[in-house]
Amino acid sequence: MLEVQVVRTLSVETDATVGHLSAASGLVQVGWRLFVVADDEHTLALFDLAGERPGRLHRLFDGELPDKPKARKAAKPDLEALAHLPPWPGCPYGALLAVGSGSRPQRQRAALLAFDEPGELQGAAREIDLSPLYAPLQARHEQLNIEGAFVTAGRFCLLQRGNQASPVNLLISHDWPAIQAWLDGTAPAPQPVSSTPLDLGDIDGVPLCFTDGAALPDGGWVFCAAAEATEDSYLDGPCRGSAVGVVAADGRLLGVWPLSLRCKAEGIAMTVANGALQLLLVTDPDDRDAPALLLSASLPDPRA
Repeated sequence: MLEVQVVRTLSVETDATVGHLSAASGLVQVGWRLFVVADDEHTLALFDLAGERPGRLHRLFDGELPDKPKARKAAKPDLEALAHLPPWPGCPYGALLAVGSGSRPQRQRAALLAFDEPGELQGAAREIDLSPLYAPLQARHEQLNIEGAFVTAGRFCLLQRGNQASPVNLLISHDWPAIQAWLDGTAPAPQPVSSTPLDLGDIDGVPLCFTDGAALPDGGWVFCAAAEATEDSYLDGPCRGSAVGVVAADGRLLGVWPLSLRCKAEGIAMTVANGALQLLLVTDPDDRDAPALLLSASLPDPRA
């Protein structure tokens, strides 16, 4: 069991008042700043890790989403992953890529936000059609549900989330230079170079399935996963708990640790310090009236 602590609720500034994120789904840490996407919003939230000030919102897509839950669920972009992309000629200071799950046609788009030299977000987000990238994945996976994205060891990696009906979790890898060329508009969307299944175990008989991932410096990666009792990539279900895991650079699953707090952890970020992985996680309470939480945990580095 991995002990977690609640750091704060994810309150945000909205039109001269303070609201909150209720469906946090992707997390990136850059220094003392946190970037969070929620699956039912058209915005990115920016937080200062050192304080309690509400987050600031940065628009990703035009338009407004319906307020009623069923209509909002049907219309939302379902941004389930947020990747920190390293520098390349098209984005010389790196970028963030907010990625839709692909589980429905309207969920096959992404938003690219470039950093400038001081490390601030540069200008408006650029919308990207993910359907050419997802088409070969949908041909192989009837219920496509991308929940994580990161770059490690020259690969752009996507995490396919399983469910109770098909508890198959996959690491889908693309060549990172080929993804760069596609993002720059100089080449077509590449085919995946590999697809690797991982068995994450279960909680109370409900399979653990990917909800996010982040790269380790040596080519390995960490992930969070939730045991959600649903047989569908669209419908939510009761969550039995969440866990984090570590995968070595050679692909070995080094361990899976259930969280001490019963929650649905949907986003993960990580730094390495003092022989431990310092983890941050964000949650999705599946209730628009309940704020998402930022959690912290320290895991002794299993690679040592």
